[in-house]
Amino acid sequence: MTSQSRFRAGLLDPAQPVPDGLCDGGGRPAGRRYDVYRNNVAVSLIEAMKTAFPLVLKLIGTQNFDRLAGIYVRDHPPSSPLMMFYGARFPDFLEGFAPLAHIGYLSDAARLDIALRQSYHAADAAPFDPEPLQKFSSEALLEATIRLAPSTRILRSCWPLHDIWVFNQSTDAEKPRSISQDILVTRVGFDPIPHALPVGGALWLETLASGVSFGEAHDIALAAHTDFDLATCLTLALSTQALAAINHKDHR
Repeated sequence: MTSQSRFRAGLLDPAQPVPDGLCDGGGRPAGRRYDVYRNNVAVSLIEAMKTAFPLVLKLIGTQNFDRLAGIYVRDHPPSSPLMMFYGARFPDFLEGFAPLAHIGYLSDAARLDIALRQSYHAADAAPFDPEPLQKFSSEALLEATIRLAPSTRILRSCWPLHDIWVFNQSTDAEKPRSISQDILVTRVGFDPIPHALPVGGALWLETLASGVSFGEAHDIALAAHTDFDLATCLTLALSTQALAAINHKDHR
């Protein structure tokens, strides 16, 4: 009888022989059926990767992606039946894939694809109520903490990642600029959208997400980036529904 581990290993490695003892319903050797099944599994996983990483697919083309994904799915088979989360190790895989080392931003493109997918599948949340921002005293506002929406994702990049994404969505888009761009991903409606963050915006939002007070998060961002503009970052966060709730011990 064939062990599950040998059966599974052979599915993702066409170089391995058909496991011994594998028979069909009539007791005959099931080699040909196993080969068909093995091919279907690989094709299905590659198609899942195409759906999961549309930006990477657009950047390198279908033929290159098929070869790349074929290698990845053999080295990193799914560990969960939840295929919407498959490919978490793909960005790191791309960083170590020598033939594509000349496309330095490819791993960050994969991280953006993952962030968009995570945002899409994140829990719903009630729209942020900005009224406390106006009603709180200055002291209370500085002491308050702000929770980010479950669908909010923040991505750091040393590449013009937002421009790269925009350029690959439309033939009319301008070519990416030679600047680094941090990205905020939010889900206002059904589909998540990436937004280019102003200077210091990623640090500010990450600090807020860690539970630090509104005032301290501002000070940390300003200390790291002297041109950090709180008004611009807050306006972006509010307009894209990146925030979920504001809390203060004296205001429940």
